[in-house]
Amino acid sequence: MTIEMPPHWRAVLDRIRNWSLANSPWLVHYNSGSCNGCDIEILATLTPRYDLERLGIKLQGSPRHADVLVCTGPVTRQSRDRLRRIYEQIPEPKFVIAVGACSISGGAFRGCYNILGGVDEVIPVDVYVPGCAPRPEAIINGVAILLKKLQPDRAAEIDRLLVEAGGASMVVSQKEVGDDAYAEPFVAR
Repeated sequence: MTIEMPPHWRAVLDRIRNWSLANSPWLVHYNSGSCNGCDIEILATLTPRYDLERLGIKLQGSPRHADVLVCTGPVTRQSRDRLRRIYEQIPEPKFVIAVGACSISGGAFRGCYNILGGVDEVIPVDVYVPGCAPRPEAIINGVAILLKKLQPDRAAEIDRLLVEAGGASMVVSQKEVGDDAYAEPFVAR
């Protein structure tokens, strides 16, 4: 059922939705076949040392309540359908962050008989966080890039929060990335 409303009301509702999504995104984590190195680093971002919750982020257990799907590991033949089903259960708008070399390209498992490749072979990915296993600072930077993409006018505030937390090295702007082929996957697509 769709409710017809004037365009200016639709714009106001979209702005409120983006504001609430950027201020309190809920994540659901899915391991599609990794070695658990990335999983440990994701959990480390939630500890008091890194405190990802200061950005309003909460790890959720159900995809039906989540806004962002965080994937680790290469996609195997067994996990392909589960990953697709989890992605479809997340309500719109939904976003995907691929964490680790395996979820980006298949990593060390690339070429194995049961590996299909990275997460983007099955579902669209918004932000890539490279590394094997990526440090918690890199994961937080990937989430910050997604938050800046959702609400560009809040980018300075997100950078300030990261710097105050002692993570000045975590802040990577598009200007700093430039033509560096290794840093390119950090950029939101």
